[in-house]
Amino acid sequence: MESERGWKFTQCFGDKADLEDVTEADIISTVEFDHSGDYLATGDKGGRVVLFERSDNKQGCEYKFYTEFQSHEPEFDYLKSLEIEEKINRIKWLKPNNNSLYMLTTNDKTIKLWKVCEKALKLVTENNLLDGDRSPPPDISHLRLPKLVPHENIIAAIPRKIYANAHAYHINSISVNSDDETYLSADDLRINLWNLGINNQSFNIVDIKPANMEDLTEVITAAEFHPTSCNYFMYSSSKGTIKLCDMRESALCDQHAKQFEEPEDPASKNFFSEIISSVSDVRFSSDGRYILSRDYLTLRLWDVNMEKQPVRTISVHDYLKPKLCDLYENDCIFDKFECNISGDGTHAMTGSYNNYFSIYDLTGAGDDVMLQADKNAFRAKRIQGPNGSKSKVGIPRNGRGGLRKEDIDPENIDYNRKILHSSWHPRENTLAVAATNNLFIFTD
Repeated sequence: MESERGWKFTQCFGDKADLEDVTEADIISTVEFDHSGDYLATGDKGGRVVLFERSDNKQGCEYKFYTEFQSHEPEFDYLKSLEIEEKINRIKWLKPNNNSLYMLTTNDKTIKLWKVCEKALKLVTENNLLDGDRSPPPDISHLRLPKLVPHENIIAAIPRKIYANAHAYHINSISVNSDDETYLSADDLRINLWNLGINNQSFNIVDIKPANMEDLTEVITAAEFHPTSCNYFMYSSSKGTIKLCDMRESALCDQHAKQFEEPEDPASKNFFSEIISSVSDVRFSSDGRYILSRDYLTLRLWDVNMEKQPVRTISVHDYLKPKLCDLYENDCIFDKFECNISGDGTHAMTGSYNNYFSIYDLTGAGDDVMLQADKNAFRAKRIQGPNGSKSKVGIPRNGRGGLRKEDIDPENIDYNRKILHSSWHPRENTLAVAATNNLFIFTD
């Protein structure tokens, strides 16, 4: 008998409440595996960071709650009369160098370096204080030395550094360099380079702000360091371009080394062309050879050595093309979908509406799979088939096929339920997918 193979839903975290009952602060705004895949972090609109730890058991591996802490609080900029949300925009892990975990978290304006470690709590069991049960010691010979007794171990989150006041616009990306000493932070018009040990100084490496803001034609949408070469980084723009920069060329990297852009077909140009061509996310493959980019309707795979056109262009939800006018009116056309590439570089993943997400075989050898991260998972996980296999969300019980794009009716899609944030395990086919206030884990 052939063994069952295919993507399976394995875990779901979060409240089971209906979409209308979900508190805004509980909506997940970022998801990130660490370099080993043993830890998983989520950030939400309430400024909280929740960590999960992997544990292996007889049934396989699963993630368990590890700790939770408040990373950011709401602030107010009195000079500009602006409220600064506590929402966590990005989390990036640093490579551990001891038993502690380190990560960068950011909201719109402030980046923080956190240390998460286990601390032993001790209690004082003996002292000379009057507690009402005994009289004070009559003389010095009766004085008792305080005793510290181990009480319990707790997981503590300690802010080690706060990197503030460096961005005039909202931070959309942070990325740690392969040298493990520096990182970049990007907002709409500038990219800054920081040293992890220095929080009061950063270097501006990209500045696309025009002298006159009326001449502004594009904004930076995402930025990321090369995974192995510490001098390269890339950033994407709202014009649909990806620029690869080399920091060895000059201190200010306004002149890019390479530009990846697919020329627009004049015949298909319309009112929405500029909006839907804006790149919402870019990712390097783990070896740095390929770049995966996502705009509103498509996913593109670029070879770093070939700028003129992508190696592969994938239509994510072309069934939405007739609905662009409605999506513009309800602001969904401005949604920023993230994309992910597997650790071995053979598969890509990105989200869509109705909590659908798709996994694409970039080698062309296998089939693409479309799944759904659905609340029914709470019940579906308990349903067993005749052969003892548990049912999967959006997948037939034999683990193949999934949903078919041709069967989706754009008129019946819930545009409030969408998969914007996700993360791919660095070493295996495990996906963490955020759907509103729930975190789903899928494995292959």
